[in-house]
Parts: sequence; structure tokens; C-alpha cells
Amino acid sequence: MSVERVLAFLKTRHDAILDELIAFASIPSVSTDPLHAADLRRAAQFVASTLAAAGPLQVRTIETSGNPVVYAEWLGAPGKLTILIYGHYDVQPPDPIEKWQSPPWVPTLRDGRLYARGVSDDKGPMLIPIKVAEACFATESRVPINVKFLFEGEEEVGSPNLEAFVAEHRELLAADVVISADGGMWRIDEPSLTVSNRGLAGLELTLTAATKDLHSGRHGGGVANPLHAMAQLIASLHDADGRVAVPGFYDRVRGLSAAERGDIAKLPFDEQAYLDAVGAPAAFGEAGYTTLERQWTRPTLEVNGMWGGYQGPGHKTVIPSEAHAKITCRLVPDQDPPDIVSLVTRHLHSHLPLGTRLSVVPDDHGAPAAHIDPHHFALKASAAALHAVYGVDPLIVRMGGTVPVAEIFQRVMGLDTVYFSFSTGDEDFHAPNEFFRLHRLHEGLEAWARLWSILGEVQP
Repeated sequence: MSVERVLAFLKTRHDAILDELIAFASIPSVSTDPLHAADLRRAAQFVASTLAAAGPLQVRTIETSGNPVVYAEWLGAPGKLTILIYGHYDVQPPDPIEKWQSPPWVPTLRDGRLYARGVSDDKGPMLIPIKVAEACFATESRVPINVKFLFEGEEEVGSPNLEAFVAEHRELLAADVVISADGGMWRIDEPSLTVSNRGLAGLELTLTAATKDLHSGRHGGGVANPLHAMAQLIASLHDADGRVAVPGFYDRVRGLSAAERGDIAKLPFDEQAYLDAVGAPAAFGEAGYTTLERQWTRPTLEVNGMWGGYQGPGHKTVIPSEAHAKITCRLVPDQDPPDIVSLVTRHLHSHLPLGTRLSVVPDDHGAPAAHIDPHHFALKASAAALHAVYGVDPLIVRMGGTVPVAEIFQRVMGLDTVYFSFSTGDEDFHAPNEFFRLHRLHEGLEAWARLWSILGEVQP
């Protein structure tokens, strides 16, 4: 394969590729909201059509119990590696809408950035390998390796149907490695490769007292207030030093070796610059660990939302009948999501304030942590491709977030996953004003082309 011919073709297509990304990001494919079911179908159709237009790929849209999987393959390189490329076409809700500087479904260019919901997570990054395949077919009539594409529409709700899909389609998905267009690099000023990510477990709790809202003058001091009780219950989940106070929470957590801590400490991390970037006055978390260690290698328990009672203008003097909260835990290797949910539930019931009732509903999905051997052949190839683009060796980092597909492929099929996304952690995915840098789009196109060329020289 002539990488230079492929790159020259991609250069002529920069504006057209950007136009396609704008069209893709205009589709409000929010997987958590049933009102967007038709939009998710439309996004799946967009992906299938884009794959079909890329060249002689065999494209299929495969139904699941939820949103469809778009699958494509080209197996015209006998004796070469087969890679499975993963991404997702669903996105997070845009709320709060009023915080956006431009409408979330009207992709807008400002200062070299394209702003839209889902443009960085994951529509821009997942479009890149499709366009590289198109460039290979247009210039070389082939790809230097065998390629399979799997794009799902439920990643943002925890990929609840992906495991069953993978288990049912093992033969179809057989490959040497998974290359994920989802994930993201650590930050914008240095290329990086991720060797691990944390898992996820979640639950929602409801506290009740009286069966209806009560007048706070008539009944105040006579019955429990669920909002007060919820604050007390949530406060019991951590000690004063930020350590999770749930008994058994850390029982299966592996400690970091001195070498692992040393590798993390060597990374160029400016804590004050980080705090300035996120607008926090000081770092906080589990005592005895650095900020990066806490974000990458330690489990957490976070309250994602609390609500109840009157929230309109002025005052309404009631004792509300209910209070609610949502909790998620980020997990590290050997922690099991159902076990963690059980431990947290037991703790909540054991600390239930007098005069209240507690209902706990676990999330219907979870994901264990995942990792890859730092010496994996595909990780080395990815490092070489990034060096060719940026002129420096990429940093080896970890991910505090969760990408369920990595653990699923590792457990169900024995396949490792390399994250090769060109998003960066500062691009406000899951928040208002999400954006994707245009230069990262072009750098990603070059890096994927170089990666495929390098993998084409690797013996299966």
C-alpha cells in the first residue's frame, strides 16, 4: 500500500469529509431518550450508507433487542491480519440546552473547532476509519489488512445488548485485535495510548416518609423529611478524607506497585493547570494517592444527581414525601459490578434514617474494568503510527472512564482492544458545547492510514 497516495487522496477530500461529519452530527441520536428512537434509526442508516459508499465492503444492519448494529467487512487480504473496528453512533442528551453557545444539533464551526453534541464522542472519531477505507479503495483498490467494522447504537446507555450480540456472532466478528475509534487521548498537547479503563456500576435510590407532601408548619417536627434523610444517607458513603466508607468496597482492589506509581509520577501532569482548566479551587479525593492515581487506578463512588421537593420560584412550605439520588461507581480490576451494587445497597439500608423507607434500583447494566498488555503488537503498531504523525513517542496512560466493549471482547472472545481515538479529554463530551478539533480530524485520518500500513506488515 502506498501511504502517500492514500494521504494525498484524503487531503483532497478534507472539505467533503467535514461536510459528512456535519451531516452526521446533525442527527440527534440520543440513546437514553425513547423520543429519539427514529433518530437512532436514521443515524444507523447514515453509517450503513457511508460504509457502502466507501468501496466494496459487505454492509449489514443487524437488529438487536435495542438499537441496531451496523456491520461491514472486507476480507480481501488473505494471509494478513484481521482487525475489528469499533465505534458508536449514539450520543448523550444535550441538556442543559441553555448552556450551549450554538444549538447542539446545528454543527457550528468556531476557531478551528466543530461544536455539536456527539461530534467528539464518537461521530468524528468513528467516521475517520470509514474514510480511510474509502481512500484505500479509491487509490489502491484494496486495504492492506482484512477489516471488519462494528458500530453500535447503545454505548451511551452502557451497551446493554452488545455482549449478547458478540456472543451470538463470534464467527462473524472473529479477528486478531479490536481497534476502537471510541475512547480518546489524554490531552491535546501530547499523543497518547491508553492501556486500561475503569469499569462502572450504578444505582438509583428513593427515600420516602409520609405518603404525600405535608404542610411544614402543621407537620414540621413530627415526621421525617426525606430530603434531610437523603443528605444524611449520602454523607455516610464517604469519610472526611474522601475514602468510600462502604464496608467491603476495597476488598478486591489491587494495590499499585512501586514501578506503576513511578511510571504515573513521570507523566507530565500539572495539577494546578488541571484545576484551572476544570474550574476547581483544590484537588480532593482518597487520601494517600495522587490525582492521576485516583482518577485512573482507584475505585470511586459519585453522586450524579439528587432531587426532590419544591424547586420553582419563591417558596412552597412543604415537607416533601420523596427524595431521590443517582449513584455511579467507577471500578478497577477484580471488582464485580453486581457485588459493588450489593455492597452499596447493604450500606444504605444499614444507615437508613429513622422514619424513612428506602427503595434501591440497580442499573440494568454494568461493566468491569479492562486492560491490555503494554507490549501488545497492535499497541506497538499504534505507537509507531502516532510517532509518524506527531514526531514523538506517545505517552502510555490510563482511562478513568468506561468503555464496556473492551471488557466484553476480552471476556467473550479473548480479543484485546486498542483505543485509537482522536478525541481529547477537554472536548466537553457529555457536557454543553462539545467540540471536535478540525486538525485532529485530519491527523486521525493520517494516523489510521499509517496504522493499517504498519499492520499490513505484521504476520498473523
